[in-house]
Amino acid sequence: MKTIKIGGVPEHFNLAWYLTLKNGEYKKEGINLRWNDYFGGTGDMCKALRNKDIDLAVILTEGIVKDIVDGNPSSIIQTFVQTPLIWGIHVANTSQYQTIESLQGSNAAISRYGSGSHLMAYINAQNNGWNLDTDLNFKVVKNIDGAVEALTNNEADYFMWEKFMTKPIVDDGIFRRIGNCPTPWPCFVIAVRDEFLEENKESVKTILNIINSTTSRFKEIPDIDVDIAKRYNLKIDDVKEWLSLTEWSQEVIDEKTINNVQEQLFALNIISEKIAYNDLVVKL
Repeated sequence: MKTIKIGGVPEHFNLAWYLTLKNGEYKKEGINLRWNDYFGGTGDMCKALRNKDIDLAVILTEGIVKDIVDGNPSSIIQTFVQTPLIWGIHVANTSQYQTIESLQGSNAAISRYGSGSHLMAYINAQNNGWNLDTDLNFKVVKNIDGAVEALTNNEADYFMWEKFMTKPIVDDGIFRRIGNCPTPWPCFVIAVRDEFLEENKESVKTILNIINSTTSRFKEIPDIDVDIAKRYNLKIDDVKEWLSLTEWSQEVIDEKTINNVQEQLFALNIISEKIAYNDLVVKL
C-alpha cells in the first residue's frame, strides 16, 4: 500500500474527497491516501508542499501560481472547481464601515501572506481603483477564528473569505457582509510536488480518475444538499444556492486562463515575472 499525502481546506468544495476516502476507493487501488486539513488555507499548503509535508494539494489557483513563480517546485495538474470563488467582504457587525468604498486604506485580516485572502484583497483594491501601495494594510490572523477575534477586537477592519462558509457567522450577527468579490478565473486546482510526480505518475492518475468520477456526478448524489448542510453547519437554502453556482472540472487548466492569472498578478506586483505555461502546468 503506497501512502500519499494530500492537503485541502475543510470546506464544502472538498466533500467529494471525504466521500471517496470514506468509501475506501483509493485503498482498492493500493493507495493509502491521507487527507490533511489546512485551516490556514493556500499559504499554509504552499509551505507544506515546499516542506514535503504533503504530496498533493487542492489549492486556490492564484495562490499556487504565485508560489510556483516564486520557486515552489510543484506543478498544476488539473482544474478542480471550474467556477469562480465568491469572496465575501466582511466587517464586524458593529463596525462603522458600511460600504466597500469606505474600507479604502483600512486594515485587512488575512490568513497569511500569499493566501487567497491576501491576494484577493489586491484584486478587490484594483476593482475599486485604490492605491495598491498606500490603501492596503494587513493583519495576519491564521484562520477564520482568528479573523473573528481580530474584527471583534478592532485589530483589523475587514476579512475576505468564501461567502457561504462565512454565512453562519453572518447569520449569528458576528460578521456583516458588505459586498462580494468573485475570482476572475476558476478557483481551485490540484497541484503536485514535481519530485513526487516523477516517481508516482500512475498513482496520481489513479487518484484523479477516482475523484473525477465522483465530482462529475456530485450534484446527483441523493440528499447531497442535506449532507452538506449538516456537515458544514449551513442552511439548506444556502447550500442549494451554492450548488447551483458551482461546477467541478475534470480537465487540465488551459493556457489562456494561466496567462490571465499571471497578467493580473503581475499587474498588481504580486509576482515579479511571468513564466511559461509548461513551467506551471503538467499534463498527465
